[in-house]
Amino acid sequence: MLKIGVHPMNLHLRLAELWPAPFADMDVEFVSYPEGRDTGKLIAEGRLAVGGTGSTPPLISQSEGLPVIYLAASAPRPANGAILVAVDSPIATLDQLKGKRVALIDGSFHTYLLARSLEQAGLRLTDVQRCEMSPQASREALARGEVDVWIAMAPMIDQTIEAGETRLLTLCGSTIPNRSVFWTLRDAEATSNELEGFVAGLVALGRQVSADPDRAVALLAGKAPSAEARAAWKGVVMGRDWTVVPASPSLVAEQQEEADVLHAHGDFAAPLKIESFRAAVGAA
Repeated sequence: MLKIGVHPMNLHLRLAELWPAPFADMDVEFVSYPEGRDTGKLIAEGRLAVGGTGSTPPLISQSEGLPVIYLAASAPRPANGAILVAVDSPIATLDQLKGKRVALIDGSFHTYLLARSLEQAGLRLTDVQRCEMSPQASREALARGEVDVWIAMAPMIDQTIEAGETRLLTLCGSTIPNRSVFWTLRDAEATSNELEGFVAGLVALGRQVSADPDRAVALLAGKAPSAEARAAWKGVVMGRDWTVVPASPSLVAEQQEEADVLHAHGDFAAPLKIESFRAAVGAA
């Protein structure tokens, strides 16, 4: 049985659990867990076999000595992340972030978005104060003035802008690819056939969601959603390319670029060499 990890931030795998047809020919178990940054640790412990996260958690796992293997990736998600400020904030440009308090989920793609955005302004991660917070806590802290900047995700980006709470400083699409990546570890409890089936299921799921976005909206919005919640999820689903493709040298190159950036900013003590992807599994 292939244990597939599902956490709240990865919409492909949330839908995979709710929309199981692409995996119907496989023996799978969807295992819920709250925090995507724990994916590598849970695979190493045998509690998961595969998972999906943003681009940064597998790099952190590799920096901690785990043998990461990339299986697949989503299309870029240009509207899924953004740097927001309060609507009445004096901050208008990225070069004004020096010394500011930034609410984010540190160690997720938020960290990479912040690093690349700061680079555009000639700044470094050490030039800001990173404040680890959940999305809802970040929203509340920004409203109270306890932080100056919030790295937010859909659907809260549009929700808070439309509510007059926040103002957009930059979208991730202008800075980083922001893909979901699906990965495992070289010694995970999964056969080559299971990994191939997992990737094929994700590819099929992406096509089915694209063909029936209304079903995806209904599944993500849950039972008896408010009109506001349904509209927000519709915006998320319709604003995203759900395509999934097998891992390739181009994905490895993207991950290498991110690893180099985070090492240059001091988040990784040593440089990483990214070279393992699905085609290497059979030769392992």
